[in-house]
Amino acid sequence: MKPSDFSEVEDWYRSILDSLTAKSLFFENNKKITHVYKTVFHGFSARLASQQVQELKKRPEIVGVIQDRKRHIQITRSPGFLGLTTATKTRINDLRQKSNYGSNVIIGVLDTGLWPEGKSFQDHGLDPIPSRWKGECVGGEDFPKSLCNKKLIGARYFRSEELSNISARDHHGHGTHTSSTIAGHTVNNASFLGFANGEASGMAEKARLAVYKVCWNGGQCMESDILAGLDKAVEDGVDVISISLGSGRSEPYFLDPIAIGSFGAMEKGVFVSAAAGNSGFRAETVDNVAPWMITVGASTIDRKFPADVVLEDGTTITGSSLYNGKQLPNKTYFPLIYAGSTCMYGSLDQKLIHGKIVVCDRGDIGCVDKGIAVKKAGGVGMIVANTESSGEGLIADAHLFPGLAITLSAREKVLNYINSTKNPRATMVFHKTQLGAKPAPVVAVFSSRGPNPQSIYIVKPDVIAPGVDILAAWTNDSSPSGCLEDTRRAEFNIISGTSMSCPHVSGLAALLKAAHLDWSPAMIKSALMTTAYTQDEDGNPLLDEKDLNQTNIWAMGAGHVDPQKALDPGLVYDLTAEDYIDFLCASSYSLDHIQMITRRSVNCSLSKIENPWDLNYPIISIAFDDSKSSNSEGLVTRTVTHVSETASTYKVTIINPEGVSVTVDPEELEFEEKSEKQSYKVKISIKEMVVTDDKVTSKVGKLVWTDGKHNVTSPIVVTWTELA
Repeated sequence: MKPSDFSEVEDWYRSILDSLTAKSLFFENNKKITHVYKTVFHGFSARLASQQVQELKKRPEIVGVIQDRKRHIQITRSPGFLGLTTATKTRINDLRQKSNYGSNVIIGVLDTGLWPEGKSFQDHGLDPIPSRWKGECVGGEDFPKSLCNKKLIGARYFRSEELSNISARDHHGHGTHTSSTIAGHTVNNASFLGFANGEASGMAEKARLAVYKVCWNGGQCMESDILAGLDKAVEDGVDVISISLGSGRSEPYFLDPIAIGSFGAMEKGVFVSAAAGNSGFRAETVDNVAPWMITVGASTIDRKFPADVVLEDGTTITGSSLYNGKQLPNKTYFPLIYAGSTCMYGSLDQKLIHGKIVVCDRGDIGCVDKGIAVKKAGGVGMIVANTESSGEGLIADAHLFPGLAITLSAREKVLNYINSTKNPRATMVFHKTQLGAKPAPVVAVFSSRGPNPQSIYIVKPDVIAPGVDILAAWTNDSSPSGCLEDTRRAEFNIISGTSMSCPHVSGLAALLKAAHLDWSPAMIKSALMTTAYTQDEDGNPLLDEKDLNQTNIWAMGAGHVDPQKALDPGLVYDLTAEDYIDFLCASSYSLDHIQMITRRSVNCSLSKIENPWDLNYPIISIAFDDSKSSNSEGLVTRTVTHVSETASTYKVTIINPEGVSVTVDPEELEFEEKSEKQSYKVKISIKEMVVTDDKVTSKVGKLVWTDGKHNVTSPIVVTWTELA
């Protein structure tokens, strides 16, 4: 609490820094404080020497000190794939119409800024800006305020380090792409170099955008800037915040500025959507894992960009590419050579490469850069082959030179051909856009996985959404490939990442918020999770690109979002800030650490739950210590809120996890009116201990509440671990 001696909190913060006895070169010109946080966090950021940090930690008024670190960006067809097109008269169209396409919703995007001249950010046909908006258009250099309009209603930038000529303009492209995915205005005949031609629009095409540029220098984002953007976005009055940023690591919630800032946002009714990360299919790689935000993994859609490797023996292997240049001569086969991971500038022997198609392993540098290296060495084409880390996943790259990508299994076929043939030869054939590709969706191989490193009881990611080969708006200051040799410019670009899946969910949340003005962030999140699906349109379990086998809950969470069903979920699991505080208490967080997150003192003796698995989360996750044979039963409590207009009776159906018996009491819930709440208990009993050589063994079942119209699904995750 600020002492009464100071009229402004910043004066108090300065006095604290002025009292430090240790010296720092950073304090020249008395520029000590870089940001002051007043809304979602109480505190400030400053450049300090290590001795000053230690001195500051000893001050009684300082709750905690967090080191500033870098985060990174997490680098059409998807509206139709999600059922948002207007061509079919389905219930999902009621969502867009009921929400007026999100017209009254304001979405804050923390990213690399925005290219405001893009057609996706035009404002024709939009209503006046919502009167509750309190933000500004602080464009900066080369971004006059006049570029803001009724679509782009706010633009700010945050930079801890001093630079000249800074503004909210997007020189990278990432922020423009994510913003238009969320709420881009409809653009007809959109495409990228002729690929993915069609109508491009954001999920909530009439929603308002406020951009907060927190990333610079090719996508580097300081956590102090991110927190400043969060703080200001909530103060400005946004309804949804989209954060396609990650660290590639997981920190305790009290050391994670995004977790801290998003708690404050949630407390003020703001929905926060964040990317799960692109660290691949290794366990415990998922990012942005706080329970009060939604964490989004990536999946494919039913659109591909096929390109073929045709071996001289007649074998055709289909890969993927966005190359739109001159095709190789028809029915002309070229020598085929494998160069491994050496496809970099100056590392290729021109005598060996000249006139050949070169197979290069993925990794080290970008795929388009590999193609340029092969071209400079005299090659006629380049095949990027997946290694173990990329599995069966394919991402289309905008090659400047005949190039395509193939899967891990295709790599084995090509290498077997090269090794078993005296004079291996091949050619390449490039196609355009293929729609209706199956199976779809499939979990993207790069999408980060759980379990949640911070809590086994909170399954992350929460859901998956389209994130592979997504078409959206682009900047005019960067090439589509990002390569220095690439001088092309495009109004739209096709890229992949959980950075692309996160804004899909941000836009869907905006539609749900507009359609249900009384829903809390937790209710919106619950609606998306309990209605998510885990089977493709042919009724088969969702697959994983790492090996094209059935995926699991650590990759997809509750499943793939289904906005058509999320509009009317029947029942939801609601949560308040106090519920999350109770979870932190039950998770054995110290009072000081909880205060760092919540900005206030708490009393854990007043907590309403004893166990962290009793947080009213849409997924039930419980862990047993396999070293204790007596630990064989658990009881979980959940409360559902009726959000339908008519009275309903729900009955439960249970699919038991392997080796587990699940019972629910009561087995039937009756609701007389909207907003009525009912609680139930889930008894989880171990019938047979299921243990593998892994550190953590988990089995998954589910319970489904149904009234004949709605199916409210909660996965049940039972984990055996010595760490429980």
